[in-house]
Amino acid sequence: MAAAAAMAEQESARNGARNRGGVQRVEGKLRASVEKGDYYEAHQMYRTLFFRYMSQSKPAEARELMCSGALLFFSHGQQNSASDLSMLVLESLEKAEVEVADELLESLAKLFSLMDPNSPERVAFVSRALKWSSGGSGKLGHPRLHQLLALTLWKEQNYCESRYHFLHSSDGEGCANMLVEYATSRGFRSEVDMFVAQAVLQYVPFAVPPWLAWPPGARGWPLSRALSGLSRTFLCLKNKSSASVVFTTYTQKHPSIENGPPFVQPLLNFIWFLLLAVDGGKLTVFTVLCEQYQPSLRRDPMYNEYLDRIGQLFFGVPPKQTSSYGGLLGDTRRQNCWSHRSSV
Repeated sequence: MAAAAAMAEQESARNGARNRGGVQRVEGKLRASVEKGDYYEAHQMYRTLFFRYMSQSKPAEARELMCSGALLFFSHGQQNSASDLSMLVLESLEKAEVEVADELLESLAKLFSLMDPNSPERVAFVSRALKWSSGGSGKLGHPRLHQLLALTLWKEQNYCESRYHFLHSSDGEGCANMLVEYATSRGFRSEVDMFVAQAVLQYVPFAVPPWLAWPPGARGWPLSRALSGLSRTFLCLKNKSSASVVFTTYTQKHPSIENGPPFVQPLLNFIWFLLLAVDGGKLTVFTVLCEQYQPSLRRDPMYNEYLDRIGQLFFGVPPKQTSSYGGLLGDTRRQNCWSHRSSV
């Protein structure tokens, strides 16, 4: 029996070697066609081979060939063909129900980084990739993929989309470093505290979709819209540990922030006290904190929305209750508007 098992294993290894060799030979011919400029013919042949491999239950071979083909087309500036093969890479992962692995996430992130930032294909690709990486859990995608996407978008100086993906990763330090660059290059000196405050408050209760935080004309708008269906299903990040890392790293590295706590900026002191209060979970502490820092909290109307959610998550406040602390947090009309908008 052991001998038979060994023979079967050897035969499987030989078949695998033959398959890899076959893929490499086909890939060589296709590469030659691309190098000659026969882009259309090569693209159609890639597609034909993809469906042939899939029909033969060879998704790994199909994926390998499509990925290498996409990279080849990208290197020749053939965005449409490259993006199409990138979508076929995702199709092979979906149909074969391949489990998420770091190597695959890095491969998808590489394809994403080579796509035209303004192309609709990139929007479709990232939305589909995140859905696959969630493994059917209904979450917003794998944290590692979000981190890789955030790093690419950061390099492109697409800070608002980068921040969105950092919020769904576990890379608090990377998020803070990006925010420092964002604040120093795009913000006013008077806003130094607001950049980190908004990020920390979103880390703690939920990640507000970027299309609520930035106008339609802002860069990255199409990608945000594509992610809208996913974000509505995952309102609560409740990621206090990452929020603390973001706050500590940002306040230590931003050149305009003096060593603290305490800080010169009252809003930074509020965030520092809030992170401590979350650990204690006492509503009275939370309420007094919000009362004392109302002048700072009025600087951005969205702070009240974040704090409403924080009260529910960490201090036992029932949803849509305003009598216990709503007056302290501000405009009830805005809270009702938010509740209506969230239910649509």
